[in-house]
Amino acid sequence: MDEHAIEVSGLTKTFGGKFGRGEPHRALGGVDLQVKRGTVHALLGPNGAGKTTTVRVISTLLKPDEGTVTVLGTDALADPAKVRRSIGVSGQYAAVDGNLTGWENLRMVARLYGLKRKAAGARADELINDFRLSDARDRPSRTYSGGMRRRLDLAGSLIARPGVVILDEPTTGLDPRGRREMWALIENLVSTGTSVLLTTQYLEEADALADIITVIDKGVVVAKGTAAELKAASQSTLLTVEVSQGYDRDRLISVLTEYGSGEPYSHAHSMAWHVPVAHGNASAAVIIQALSETGVTVSDFTVDAPTLDDVFLNLTSTTPDKNEERAA
Repeated sequence: MDEHAIEVSGLTKTFGGKFGRGEPHRALGGVDLQVKRGTVHALLGPNGAGKTTTVRVISTLLKPDEGTVTVLGTDALADPAKVRRSIGVSGQYAAVDGNLTGWENLRMVARLYGLKRKAAGARADELINDFRLSDARDRPSRTYSGGMRRRLDLAGSLIARPGVVILDEPTTGLDPRGRREMWALIENLVSTGTSVLLTTQYLEEADALADIITVIDKGVVVAKGTAAELKAASQSTLLTVEVSQGYDRDRLISVLTEYGSGEPYSHAHSMAWHVPVAHGNASAAVIIQALSETGVTVSDFTVDAPTLDDVFLNLTSTTPDKNEERAA
């Protein structure tokens, strides 16, 4: 048996151009990806990086221009129907019928998979219990909370007991408790031998769940490894300086840019600025001195090992936090 549940090689895809509308846009420029059996593999990247295009190709919803895709030993381009029978897909928006109860939704999906009426009902019963929806099984799913609807959608993707589950931003829009519940369900999936390909905008989610992380940007893979390996490979640590009210922003950014090893950034409404530095405390001392000489008062500072957010920022030149202020 092949050790990989999913193997992708040389995947390319261009939209538009000569036979389409608008200028050609290269969504994928030769993506390689291997997902080991029984693991969680996270696919990370900024908006427009090619994550969704990659997932659509793997799940047979889109044909690539070039490249190969193998899922559980089956060529996805030669036999897409077989691949579709062996995978489950759950997107960031729960695909459930709000007029049906939770149990009816699952039974309907089971019937669509070809299960007989009795077997479909039994499978719906099993998943309702597994996903802690028993108390709401007979309520219309439109009355469910966001977390409940997401659990129901994930349960539906498991009707046929797939060997591979593709989760496209499964916790988007959930509160912290709902996200933790979804994490527990994903961990349970993997414990039963299911292979999971996960895309997410929450980097701490990848840090917590993923055995391997692939970072994609502008249609190409820019890094791959465990979270620990990606952090260790980072060439810099992170300096955080907290400045006093009324500071000169331009002077601050000028110093951080000159002596740092990456682009400075700050969270919205925060007096703290962050910048990667190449030489830890030695770089911090130089920056603090330079800020003092330019009249910027630093009230506190820290030097920390890089987080996965920092690694992501350095690799993609894009911050994952929409509420961050960039130096530019």
